[in-house]
Amino acid sequence: MFELLPVDPKTIFLLYFWGIFFTCLLIFSFSFSYANSDNRKILKWFGLGKLILTLAWILALLRNIIPDFISINIANSMIFGACCFETLAMLSLIKAHAKRQFQIQIAITAIAILLFNISTFFYASMNTRVIIGGIGVFAIYLLPTIIYFIEKEKSFFKTFYVLCYTGFEILIVIRIIHRYLHPQDLIISNDTFDSFYSICLFLLTLIGIVGFLLLVKERQDHKIKKLLNDKNQFFSIISHDLRGPLGSSVSLSEILLENIDQYSREEIKEISELLHDSNKNIYKLLENLLEWSKVQTGMITFHPKNILLNALIEENIELNRNVALNKNISILFESDELVETAADKNMISTILRNLLSNAIKFTDKNGEIKVKLIKTNQEVEISITDNGIGVPDAIKEKLFKINGKVLQKGTENELGSGLGLLLCKEFVNTHKGTIWVESEMGKGSSFKFTLPLLLN
Repeated sequence: MFELLPVDPKTIFLLYFWGIFFTCLLIFSFSFSYANSDNRKILKWFGLGKLILTLAWILALLRNIIPDFISINIANSMIFGACCFETLAMLSLIKAHAKRQFQIQIAITAIAILLFNISTFFYASMNTRVIIGGIGVFAIYLLPTIIYFIEKEKSFFKTFYVLCYTGFEILIVIRIIHRYLHPQDLIISNDTFDSFYSICLFLLTLIGIVGFLLLVKERQDHKIKKLLNDKNQFFSIISHDLRGPLGSSVSLSEILLENIDQYSREEIKEISELLHDSNKNIYKLLENLLEWSKVQTGMITFHPKNILLNALIEENIELNRNVALNKNISILFESDELVETAADKNMISTILRNLLSNAIKFTDKNGEIKVKLIKTNQEVEISITDNGIGVPDAIKEKLFKINGKVLQKGTENELGSGLGLLLCKEFVNTHKGTIWVESEMGKGSSFKFTLPLLLN
């Protein structure tokens, strides 16, 4: 009958050390050679965790050579910290805004470190310290594992990865129960159970690291595919929306050039006004296309500074006042207090400019637009509400999406490509806020977006 022979604890320590060391090299090599800027940050968190873990194992291997405080307290605190860094990387892969989860992970890690150090201060037995350490590691990995399980978007690599960590958690629980029922005065004993546990844990850790890298690659490939689709849609917008106003501009200038002697002063003025409107549409479209291309290529950098939102809103209202007056539309601004927040002034101005322009475009003559600024505990909400024609449900679903073609003319047949709203969404997302629309046909629309008062 096959019998598993016990493995020497020192061999297990060395196995862990070299395994973790080489995975560090693998992670950082992958990060610098293949990963994009977003994934590189996640990989650095993950790699930093493994690097700290490697140093912790070195301190643990030097037991009885260096002071116990360093080889026990510092080493185990570093192990908890390494687990925390790894789970932060795990959470970053599936949640764009995980500030609350990050805070929970850091709090759990701090509690685990505190409890372990208190136990050593009061001379707890080796077995007690092993149990506390196991509970601490289990608690640190629990939340990310649960979040991965309940995540709606499933994939083969994500399922593979979460199963690895589920097995990892189950193994830790089994060992905690075993050490509680069979107390021992060694970190890793020579018995068959500890040998089996250590080998399984080591293999699951290595497989989990490979799963993590594959998950990063899958995420990156998905983003590349999305960028390619967006690029195709981008060129489709250019070819379709630029052709219309350019064609009109060419036709009108041709008519004016060939028949200028036949037209009266009033007719020439009317054609000139049409030509001006056409050129203005071309300019606005090109401006949005340029901004959009800068966003997609990373040429626009995010520079948040403390700004007074009230003043910025009033400034953008004044810039749109003349356009609104052409349709006799009044623009009102309401705010109960002065609101200051850290934001990129140019990005927020672009958002306000586009939303105000849209509100004017889809509001009838003698209409009204209200801009409201409301402050809550953690964020500020800005709404731009008009009493115009409203947005149909079919179009509402396509707003803020590059693959959703929006075809709706303004009250005076003003043209639009929908790129302005795409820019708004990009810039709001950069500020870690949200943007949405509330609308009812014939009763107007309200475009709202939020900004955090404090950026992460």
